Amino acid sequence: MRMRRRWIFLAPLAICGFLLCIAIGGEVVLQLWNWLVPSLFGWRQISFWQALGMLALCRILFGGFAGHGLSRSRHMTPEERERFRQRMRERCGFGPSPSESKAQ
Repeated sequence: MRMRRRWIFLAPLAICGFLLCIAIGGEVVLQLWNWLVPSLFGWRQISFWQALGMLALCRILFGGFAGHGLSRSRHMTPEERERFRQRMRERCGFGPSPSESKAQ
């Protein structure tokens, strides 16, 4: 029972915090865009909802915010990195030629 009362208090607080973070993120994108882009590129200013849409699109495309993106999902060991480099050399057709690799 005690845990249930705790959740009743924490759930609305968590929802409000989540919404506040979204609103702050949208406002940051809005202010940065409207401050930089029109003067640098001559593009028009955007609204708050467009800024939120851009924030969501960046999250979908690049996996930003919480660090769950592809580039941060897993670190390769030195052995895995070397195997990856070797496969890329073979696939892309550059690197040591077969005669050079036999000489080694």
